[in-house]
Amino acid sequence: MNKPLESLSADRQQYVRARTDKYFSKTREIVEKFGDKTVTYGVFLRRGVICAVNPAIDVLRQYYPAAGEAIPLKITRLYEEGAFVPDQKPLFTYTGSFAALAELETLILQRIGVACVSAYNAYKMAMNLKNVAFIDMHARHSPGDDLSTLAAYGAAVGSRMAKLNGAIGFIGSSQTLTAHLYGQEHGIGTMPHGIVGYAGSTLRAAQMFVETHPHDNLTVLVDYFGREYSDSIEVCRWWYNEHLPRDRKGTRQLAMRLDTHGDRFAEGLSYDKSVEIVANWLHVPNEYEAVRYVMGEEAFDADSLNITKDRVRRVLFGTGVSVASVIQLRQTLDAAGFNACRIVGSSGFNLFKCKMFANARAPLDSVGTGSFIPETFSDTFATADIYRFDGEFNVKLGREKLFHGLTT
Repeated sequence: MNKPLESLSADRQQYVRARTDKYFSKTREIVEKFGDKTVTYGVFLRRGVICAVNPAIDVLRQYYPAAGEAIPLKITRLYEEGAFVPDQKPLFTYTGSFAALAELETLILQRIGVACVSAYNAYKMAMNLKNVAFIDMHARHSPGDDLSTLAAYGAAVGSRMAKLNGAIGFIGSSQTLTAHLYGQEHGIGTMPHGIVGYAGSTLRAAQMFVETHPHDNLTVLVDYFGREYSDSIEVCRWWYNEHLPRDRKGTRQLAMRLDTHGDRFAEGLSYDKSVEIVANWLHVPNEYEAVRYVMGEEAFDADSLNITKDRVRRVLFGTGVSVASVIQLRQTLDAAGFNACRIVGSSGFNLFKCKMFANARAPLDSVGTGSFIPETFSDTFATADIYRFDGEFNVKLGREKLFHGLTT
């Protein structure tokens, strides 16, 4: 059984060898020549994550020889899917033929980090904004289907854990490819900026959408012309006063989506005006106290270099989709009697921005974001080490503590 991979089809062997690191193929050839051994690997990441390793385990099972063709494969999960895993703690171990496992290491590690970090980020985002529905919009930021599917799988795992803790979490994906991970058949979404430019006005874009997709909910992108509040009111008047009265069976929802470009303020806002809006919303006297309120007193006092304070100011009062711009939209809609209209925020809603919006009690109903994907890609780098050969503990110097005490 020195060459267990001969039981696999040529296509499956070629698939793995085209994708693995070359030294793993050379390792397999050495082991085939000098004799196979039973080895046990442990897999870990260097940061805390949420366990989302099913894609890695699936590829391991898919490309390992069938029972009877190699040393039996044994996989031991050390954490359940969705559990928090501290940094440098093994996520799972696997035991089997060195000749059969050597080339699979690359494929396994490729499927761990992105999913686990995305799961952690999505969980934290959903838990910060527990009453907000999230839409996965990361697809355009992904270099391809493999990473896109891994990131979405991770977000779905993190979201599922958040839902168990009372959050709405992620309700769907912008692409059909990953919609099933959120329990949907198809991707969800309404309009990009391009269709507003094509239509010539925000109102006309909304009307064209309804004429083409009469059974869909309508989310209108209102920042194209820089008239976020004026265009929102115009669309609401048409929707509630003209369209819905004619549509007796209409039970669909209307929402306005803010995606204001980061180089400008939303309609009518300035930095000073934004400070006034947020301070009034939080019932504090000034900018200083608004930032303190959102950060929390301990974090505020600890930030002696004002690094975090400046980031918070940008989220609260700055250009783009700020807390102030969302408050202003909610108050504008309510003042006009359009309380039923919902608000969707997009543009840069990463973990930090979600936390600040939550602390400021910003009146968001939904968030469209892809920013659960890892900001620092090196955070996704997973490692697998062999720590047992034929049952004997033997690991590279410096890693003993990591695997000490594991009996599998």
